[in-house]
Amino acid sequence: MERRSAIRTAVVWDALQPVLRSRSHGVDASRQHVVDLGGGTGRLAVQIAGLGHRVTVVDPSPDALASLERRVGEGGLGESVRGLLGDASDLLDVVGPGSADVVICHGVLEVVDSPIQALEAAAAVLVGDGTLSVLAAQRSAAVLTRALAGHLAEAHALLDEPGNNWDTSDRLPRRFSQEELRELVRRAGFAVTAVRGIRVFADHISSTLVDAEPGAADELQALESAVATSPDFMAMATQLHLLATVD
Repeated sequence: MERRSAIRTAVVWDALQPVLRSRSHGVDASRQHVVDLGGGTGRLAVQIAGLGHRVTVVDPSPDALASLERRVGEGGLGESVRGLLGDASDLLDVVGPGSADVVICHGVLEVVDSPIQALEAAAAVLVGDGTLSVLAAQRSAAVLTRALAGHLAEAHALLDEPGNNWDTSDRLPRRFSQEELRELVRRAGFAVTAVRGIRVFADHISSTLVDAEPGAADELQALESAVATSPDFMAMATQLHLLATVD
């Protein structure tokens, strides 16, 4: 299971690392302040802190933050990672304006009351040329998955889900098309710099098949990386990963 999870997240991590290594703000040019909105138990935060950066995890779950504290303590990263109770609605108050070099917004837009307000809050806490990393569920892949499983009525219902109904939809979690996600990010004041498809194949292939074939997990990870930016395969991706800068 751990290996499977690593395959699913490898493309995102590969995209983030150049951003984390290229920016330079503050007294220590190599040490950035990264805000992980909805970062939960801190798996990504610990990875980022391992590169030498300072990470603030903002999450509404006290239990998740307690797990984060334990993980950070076990990794000896107590001076690099802190957890704050909060969510997208009070992000600006919790973190402060213009205080972050990078904002991570992964798996958040699907569940917040207002995705556009969440992204506007992210823009407000970023420095002038800060970077936003968004990871969100894609509707087309959800339609494909249900159709392949024989749940055709569910697939049709998802297909007919109104687009751009970000703040009023009763159906959670939300799912976006690439065009909708781009437009949402643009409306919040960002310019999209890169788009990748995440989990193009990983969620459509049986774990049994991957685990049974020697070297299959490595091949699957390599394949995911190879097609992540291909327009021909983007619609199959379970999630979309966007990098954007404050416009």
